[in-house]
Amino acid sequence: MKLFAHDALLPAGWARDVMLEIGPDGVIESLDVVLVPPEDAERAQGPVIPGVPNVHSHAFQRAMAGLTERGGPSTDSFWTWRTEMYRFLERIEPDDQEAIAAQLYLEMLKAGYTSVAEFQYLHHDPIGRPYANPAEMATRLVAAAEAAGIGLTLLPVFYAHSTFGGSPPTPAQRRFVNDRESFRTLIERLARPGGRVLGVAPHSLRAVTPDELRWLVALVDERKIDGPIHIHAAEQRREVEECIAWSGARPVEWLLDHAAVDARWCVVHATHMNAEETRGLAASEAVAGLCPSTEADLGDGVFPAVEYLAARGRLGVGGDSHVGVDPFSELRLVDLTQRLTREKRNLLASDGESSGLTLFRAALAGGAQALRQPVGALAPGHRADLIVLDASDPTLAEQSPANVLDAVIFGPSRRPVRDVMVSGRWVIGEGHHADEEAIFNRYRQTMKRLLA
Repeated sequence: MKLFAHDALLPAGWARDVMLEIGPDGVIESLDVVLVPPEDAERAQGPVIPGVPNVHSHAFQRAMAGLTERGGPSTDSFWTWRTEMYRFLERIEPDDQEAIAAQLYLEMLKAGYTSVAEFQYLHHDPIGRPYANPAEMATRLVAAAEAAGIGLTLLPVFYAHSTFGGSPPTPAQRRFVNDRESFRTLIERLARPGGRVLGVAPHSLRAVTPDELRWLVALVDERKIDGPIHIHAAEQRREVEECIAWSGARPVEWLLDHAAVDARWCVVHATHMNAEETRGLAASEAVAGLCPSTEADLGDGVFPAVEYLAARGRLGVGGDSHVGVDPFSELRLVDLTQRLTREKRNLLASDGESSGLTLFRAALAGGAQALRQPVGALAPGHRADLIVLDASDPTLAEQSPANVLDAVIFGPSRRPVRDVMVSGRWVIGEGHHADEEAIFNRYRQTMKRLLA
């Protein structure tokens, strides 16, 4: 197909009158500036930008949004929230997982995410028994992604312990737990062709021992898994303190010293790093996976974005628990938290680029790397994942291309997306998905049962 855009964000910057030719495999074959578009070309009804990769998702937690806001300031924390999450997931069955994920992925597409890394640790039935198909819960996520039309990087999670030092898992964690043999079986079930990227995710240094982490990385090499390695680290101060008590090192420090962290890795959150860790993570070429709406909701803290980007660190954004499903809002929060804590403006803008453009480019490049998908750019050889912004939205009225992303990220509109294409196929048109009514009705019935 051919798509003509009056304004398009290319790797070199904004360009006028751009013609994209997309092959039957959904990959951009060519891209040219033309004076007159051919008659058979579709015309984008607004500025065209690359779709955003979502680097971190726990799909089932979408159904929890708004259910954990009744604690008290002296007692409520990430850890009490986690207890409530454990209680909630006791009710979720495979059909529920698929219905929740399909609704979530549809919402992601409408907001401008075109691919997602699903950090999947809900493996077993409510009493901890493997399903007849050990990959049952993961395959429901694959089905949901296919129904919605979003690109998927599937990250089955290895989870074996309750805290540092190999402590036994708690009863509330029984749905997550695998040993090495059962996890290898899970990977073998999922490592079949299916139009998705497969990686692995050691849950955290709390949930895996050093020996298990080494085994897991070796399994990636042995099985020739092309996908990434994602891990939670340093989300909470208590986690940092417990890691020091266990190992004498901070979580990111320990990973950099013992895990050969490189460009295959995405370190999710990395909120509480000292200056040396910040520089070290940046130098490793790993991606920091930031989820600022969730990190704010859970009271995690503020990522050191100014120092990290100054050290040429790579970052992406994601939804995590999905109290927010909007890449532009996530980028806005990354920036605004820096302004609030330092009492200065535009701290993340780079030379010659605005804050919005700098952050958006970072999220595209880091997200594509973290998902190991050929996305994040309008360029030949990249998958045709793109967003058409809504030119009729008041936020974009009369804005020049140079200001479009700043208007979208920092302006008041929360519905700037008109059309969305994934792999050369329109999945959102004029703000709607062809199957949104059926997907929502299934989700609504699931919620009716879960909240009864």
